[in-house]
Amino acid sequence: MRNGETYARLAALADNVHAAADRASRLAYTILDGTLIPIDRLADERPYYGGKHTQHGMNVQLLADPIGRLVWASPVLPGATHDVTAARMAGLIDALTSAGVKTFADKGYQGAGGTIRTPFKRHRHRPLLSHGQRDNNRAHARIRAIGERAVATLKSWKVLTKLRCCPHRATALVQAILVLQLVEEGRYSG
Repeated sequence: MRNGETYARLAALADNVHAAADRASRLAYTILDGTLIPIDRLADERPYYGGKHTQHGMNVQLLADPIGRLVWASPVLPGATHDVTAARMAGLIDALTSAGVKTFADKGYQGAGGTIRTPFKRHRHRPLLSHGQRDNNRAHARIRAIGERAVATLKSWKVLTKLRCCPHRATALVQAILVLQLVEEGRYSG
């Protein structure tokens, strides 16, 4: 069996978005975050170029539990895709909302609606945030910081330091790593 077949079979064992939302509904809350996984692409492949990070990459949405462990990883999208758009395309926002899962996310998910909670954002035509809003943002940031552990866990897999494969294989690779991580932690229920 070739490597591509191996991780494709492992990826098939990963939860879909609705199964992940169902599993997340048993948690007190979840943390949603997006990350860019670097990929070796040519300069003319614009969809993979993430302007925020000024490099080519793949956008992955991650769902973490309250102690920072990976719960679910989305199919990968080109790096130029905004986080809230990627979460909508994966069906994650609708699935979490229909399951009634309170989810904390960063400002990149403003306007997501449903059960997604984002910090207050100051706009240039508004006065400064109130003390209560700033306190709320600090508490929100403390909760979200725990979710960064899930991003670090995923990126700790050496194969994801820089993908050197076809972008179409990236989803299977990320899903296979998710399954392996859940098995390693003894939390795989499939």
